Amino acid sequence: MNLRLGMEVPDTDAEGPGRRYAIWVQGCPMRCKGCCNPKLLPFEGGDSVSTDALTQRILEATRRHDLEGISLLGGEPFAHAEALALVCRAARDAGLTVMIYSGFTLAELGEQGPAAQELLSLCDLLVDGRYERDLPDTTRRWIGSTNQGLHFLTDAYTPTDPCFSDAETIELRWQDGELLLNGWPLAGQQGRVIQ
Repeated sequence: MNLRLGMEVPDTDAEGPGRRYAIWVQGCPMRCKGCCNPKLLPFEGGDSVSTDALTQRILEATRRHDLEGISLLGGEPFAHAEALALVCRAARDAGLTVMIYSGFTLAELGEQGPAAQELLSLCDLLVDGRYERDLPDTTRRWIGSTNQGLHFLTDAYTPTDPCFSDAETIELRWQDGELLLNGWPLAGQQGRVIQ
């Protein structure tokens, strides 16, 4: 099965706890005001990748970088639930945790079909809710706006872990002649830059 990817970062600590493989899917049905990834909204574009090839890249990166998990961003991961569930099942089988950023709320995800339920069942951490540019969250790491929730869906992580209140991280990378930025620290927050 194939899915469309907008971007991948095989080793980051700016998109969830520990070192992670971050995957941005191409395509989102929502149009959140101030979206920080507007080029990922159209379902066209990005690169078509098979779930097997993506899984292989994740496993290779895990061996190279001693990764803790994967993070799914977008776009909207649940708009690609069937394909991402295959990737997440393989990641979990390899001992990796799964963090998903979704514009849908947990309640809305509960009303979606079996593919979304399968993907949700493989998720350890869920950041849910539409991004609200006018409600910046300056107290919780990895959360964009105060209306968004952070759900601990398994016992892999606990809310009291200090990593959830550390400073935001922004990462800059030069890749294929392009400057890539991930982490998006909010204005006024202290953060650290890793090159």
